[in-house]
Amino acid sequence: MPIYRAHVLVSTDPESQLRGAGHVLQRLREELARRELVNEIMVVETGEPGTGVRLPVVSVYPDGVVYEGVTADAATLIVEEHLYKGRVVRNLLASAKPLTGNIIRLPKTAKHLAAQQKIVLKNCGEINPESIEDYIAVDGYMALGKVLTELTPRQTLDEIKASGLRGRGGAGFPTGRKMEFSVAVNADQKYVVCNADESEPGTFKDRLIIEGDPHKLLEGMAIAAYCIGATQGYIYIRGEYTLAYSRLLKAIDQARELGLLGKNILSSGFDFDVFVHSGAGAYVCGEETALLNSLEGERGEPRKRPPYPPTAGLHQKPTLVNNVETLANLPPIILNGANWFKQFGTENSTGTKVYTILGNINNTGLIEVPMGITLREVVEFYGGGMEDGARFKLAQTGGSSGSIIPAELLDVPMDFASMNKYGLSLGSGALLICDERTCVVDLIKVLLNFFKVESCGKCVPCRIGTRQLYDTFVRISGGTGTMSDLEKALALGDQMVKACFCGLGQTAPAPIVTGLRYFRAEIEAHIKDHYCETNVCEFELLKKKKKPQFTPLRKAA
Repeated sequence: MPIYRAHVLVSTDPESQLRGAGHVLQRLREELARRELVNEIMVVETGEPGTGVRLPVVSVYPDGVVYEGVTADAATLIVEEHLYKGRVVRNLLASAKPLTGNIIRLPKTAKHLAAQQKIVLKNCGEINPESIEDYIAVDGYMALGKVLTELTPRQTLDEIKASGLRGRGGAGFPTGRKMEFSVAVNADQKYVVCNADESEPGTFKDRLIIEGDPHKLLEGMAIAAYCIGATQGYIYIRGEYTLAYSRLLKAIDQARELGLLGKNILSSGFDFDVFVHSGAGAYVCGEETALLNSLEGERGEPRKRPPYPPTAGLHQKPTLVNNVETLANLPPIILNGANWFKQFGTENSTGTKVYTILGNINNTGLIEVPMGITLREVVEFYGGGMEDGARFKLAQTGGSSGSIIPAELLDVPMDFASMNKYGLSLGSGALLICDERTCVVDLIKVLLNFFKVESCGKCVPCRIGTRQLYDTFVRISGGTGTMSDLEKALALGDQMVKACFCGLGQTAPAPIVTGLRYFRAEIEAHIKDHYCETNVCEFELLKKKKKPQFTPLRKAA
């Protein structure tokens, strides 16, 4: 197998395809062949590269060079000048900041080297994700071979429990304990389901894990299946993830061909196969019982619990449901041992966590860091500081259902116990970093609108409550809200937490609760003084009245 000196990543998402990505790919391969560079440089297709750049995008790794708006002729120039002669084509360089969706890489001489430990993302960008041979070359499927030849299902489960791994989807439930619930049930059929729906705004970690290392997910699912006695697995993937979807299908075919999926895997007597199901865009299907309903062909609505999926899930059979990141942790744990995994993170939150960071920050993208890292380290070290030297104001964690974190909590460790202590949620791993130009009222209004649109409508508290909460903050941002409205919104939010059928409605009030806890004065100023310090809320309903005069914190660019 050739050792490549460079990888050329080409965006091939639907929009890039419309703008000629196929011709760019073809030209790159032709020119590399003409220059006899095909054994030195590997061309890899990637997904949607983010906003702020012209498509298609071509990135050269490890050089860290990003070209935008690349045409077939430009591809010829990139091969001739950059890849053959080593000279960057400066007139094609992307003018925007690093792309949303890229894995953020730090120089080898940087401080905090321990913080750069990669477990889930170890192979991403280092191997060809469409080659099972590349995966096997970096000890791929060794963990599966180990459990099938050396360990019993119980011993495998005990190792996972000993690692302290907790679910990476947001709830943080111990993975080993979840498995035990399914093990305890006698059934003629059990399932492992991977939740790759990832509809949380600002979250794209699971997509990049699949696009960069699909076989690690398949191996993790097989290990989980061996633990609980399952023979079938399903990956429920977000419908927009076309590249991830195609790579999964290819990886499954490759694994079947080598006898790593299917009947009698590695002559062990263990049977397990995986199938992929594409979602239709419903946010609520990220909730595990709604996902299972959708898999069965029913309307994507949550089920009454109990019974819970580990005992009565897909087709009312024991079903283990975990997200991509959780399952991708299993092969490294089995291969290296529980004690190795526990050296990362904290005592109660072991291992690493993959975060997507975006917003008003210099470096946006994907990072994998030990559990317990502080938000300040993420912003200043990995994010490269605030954009344009602005002042940090808040971070919104975990997508729409996450918490609003103020500057005074920048040094709180980001692990399950520490976040719970301050009434905050770690969430799925999305970190929206906001500077002083962000209006808290406007942010809460946007988040509430998302919940209003995405409510499945099954239960009245969510169907009506999300609409009322959103309408309340529309009034507040428009200058007609009252203090009574605010108190009613808090009371309604409390009722929704207690009465809503699933986590969507139960977490919808979270932005209001944490926003008021740390930014009450700013929110009340909108009501009492019709004053928005960022000048984002223009109080449209009061245009006929004289608006108060004030100086924004920052002048418009």
